[in-house]
Amino acid sequence: MKTHLHNSSGLGAFAALLIVALIVFSSASNAKAESAHDFAFTSIEGESLPMSSFAGQSVLLVNTASFCAFTPQYEALQSLWEAYRGRGFVVLGVPSDNFGGQEYDTAAEVKTFCEVNYDIDFPMTEKQMVKGEDAHPLYRWIASSLGREGVPRWNFHKFLIDPDGRVVASWPSGVKPNDRRITAAIEASLPR
Repeated sequence: MKTHLHNSSGLGAFAALLIVALIVFSSASNAKAESAHDFAFTSIEGESLPMSSFAGQSVLLVNTASFCAFTPQYEALQSLWEAYRGRGFVVLGVPSDNFGGQEYDTAAEVKTFCEVNYDIDFPMTEKQMVKGEDAHPLYRWIASSLGREGVPRWNFHKFLIDPDGRVVASWPSGVKPNDRRITAAIEASLPR
């Protein structure tokens, strides 16, 4: 009986040590990141989508959802993309189901919804977690960099990333993409 308790205690200690090591490794990986360009997504089409492909451009990173009261913001996001993309600007949509289960299950369903209802052609990623321990590494990095302001509180939270990969602004869901605060920040961040 003592051996069994000793072994289970040893296994428990080993498991705890393993968990701590994973947390430290994960934190160290995020800490090594110097910019948003150090991360990558998979596109909604299933292709590699490194953030470094946007180096030298400003990126409006937006966690999206198809069944949210803020979903009509897709229209203004598409308008921003059309207005500024020729000047070094990208809207990057990140479908997420973190808030109220308001996103389709598959990338194909999300893509079809966006194209049919909003004529979206800006880049989008596969569905991602955007908050918590399971969040995409870029979102964890933003949260560790900005603290509380770096954690989306609902769908359609917006982060502006400058051409050097720094997060320079953040807006909650209620601030519409065509709000003057956002357009002014985009214009100020465009590559020269």
